Amino acid sequence: MDWLFLQELPKELLTDVAMTLGLLITAALLAGALGDILRLPKVTSYLLIGVLLGPWIPKQHVEQAEPLVKLAIALVLFNLGCHFPLTRARRILYRVLRLSLGELGLTFVLVSVGLIGIGLMTGGIRADGALLLGALALATAPATTILMLKETESEGTVTEYTQALVAVNNLVAILAFEIVFAAVLLGHGQLKESLPRELGYLAQDLFGSLALGFVAGLIVSASYPLVAESRRLILLVGIITLVLGICLGAEMPYLLTFLAMGATVANSSDQTRRVMAELDRLTGLLCVIFFVVHGAQLEIDLLWKVGWIGAGYLVLRSCGKYFGIRLGMRGGHEEPVVGRWLGATLLAQAGAAIALSVIAVDRTAAMEGTLHGVCLNVQAIILGTVVVFEIAGPLLIRQAVLRAGEVPVAHAIHHSSIGVWEQMRTVLNRLLLALGIDPWGHRMADDLTIGDMMRRNISGLPLSATFDETITHIEHSRDNTFPVVDRAGILAGVIRYRELSSALFDRSLGSLVRATDMTTPAGRTLFPDEPIAQASAIFASSKDDCIVVIAREPDDQYLGIVRRRDILRLLIRRRPS
Repeated sequence: MDWLFLQELPKELLTDVAMTLGLLITAALLAGALGDILRLPKVTSYLLIGVLLGPWIPKQHVEQAEPLVKLAIALVLFNLGCHFPLTRARRILYRVLRLSLGELGLTFVLVSVGLIGIGLMTGGIRADGALLLGALALATAPATTILMLKETESEGTVTEYTQALVAVNNLVAILAFEIVFAAVLLGHGQLKESLPRELGYLAQDLFGSLALGFVAGLIVSASYPLVAESRRLILLVGIITLVLGICLGAEMPYLLTFLAMGATVANSSDQTRRVMAELDRLTGLLCVIFFVVHGAQLEIDLLWKVGWIGAGYLVLRSCGKYFGIRLGMRGGHEEPVVGRWLGATLLAQAGAAIALSVIAVDRTAAMEGTLHGVCLNVQAIILGTVVVFEIAGPLLIRQAVLRAGEVPVAHAIHHSSIGVWEQMRTVLNRLLLALGIDPWGHRMADDLTIGDMMRRNISGLPLSATFDETITHIEHSRDNTFPVVDRAGILAGVIRYRELSSALFDRSLGSLVRATDMTTPAGRTLFPDEPIAQASAIFASSKDDCIVVIAREPDDQYLGIVRRRDILRLLIRRRPS
């Protein structure tokens, strides 16, 4: 495989974990930019660059970054819990439970029974291993799924159900795994306590996790308004990190703790939005670290080693998630779009399944017999198939919410406001100015008119342009305001990129919507003979990055645009020296 050449590179080059993190974050930034060009989700781009650099990263550095990875997951789960005040939870509870019953039930049955059948034919897995995989198949990767929804800024029924089912799936996966694992231990004669007592310990851990999350949530709600605004992030990070440490030290499922913590804040505080906004920037950085480190941990080679059992697990789990949603819809009144796309949003799998498979291996390490070998086999299958689910999962989530019509147009298209070369020219001009060199040949702003600064080669968008033609025009433009003209070239108005965020992206409307349907009044326009100061005054009170220039005669004939950055570059020379 092509990436294996990296294994030959000297790992001694990365002598410190800080150097490794710096490399991964910088590489992730570049991968995200490349992903924008290739229309890949940023989550997928980060994972792929992690996979590519994985063989070059010292294993101990990945392990040292693990606390940051867990903190990222904790923040994502806390954020997810904050989306569920009781009013919302009660509204969708019955429908979510019905859908989850179909999805989780069919997934467990298909994976368990199907792998038992494959095991009988190939000898690649035992029945007890198939049952454990059936329980692990229920889990959905919370960080991947929630951050993908956040990246697309989707909003609607499919998005709402996905958020709820991610929480339900992981809760049920933990319960099912512990119950199945206890039954497997009993079958092997390795259960140290009675089955009821083991289940009692499980209930105690779950209750403790929920109680800790509830108390921590109340502390956040009570203390957040009392702390100075400049120290609120410190408060939140301190509480969340402390709670995470308690969970890890007590071996409690911290997934439930942070879901409960977020839900408590959502129902006990009027500052929930501010709390979430306070953590957003930190969450974004930590999640970049999470995905590149997680990508570096993915073991590509295991995908080929798990063979038919791995392929069967991939197919059976995917079918269980997709058709299970359809099964759960029976007797309900859900929209058809839910049945078509909801199942695709639940396929990503990583953290919870991996962690549970590691627990199974650790618990059986000192046991005699074949059980430890079974758990090692289960772990290998999970680690091998996670590569596919984590890379394909974000792509499927984005396509699902796009096709469901829940993504704003502005996030469904690739649009860049400035090019690389243009930005490099800006930096060069500023350096020349700092050295006392005028890159514009000493022509002052007072000597120029709008006609001198106007860009004439910017074509107007026809009123009759279709939805797809409009989107293509926006994707190939570097502005955020797009002039719309009639057949005679007369300005009809503009389409503003920022206003597209309130319009949902629905491909089925592509043949019906025209540019005229999205056009709004242009507002203040300019004439070619007006002074540059006129443009500067308009930009001072506008969010547009360009102003349309029209002719005085004939009236409103579209001529071109004046860009904000062109005016700013010129006026910057008027600064006092």
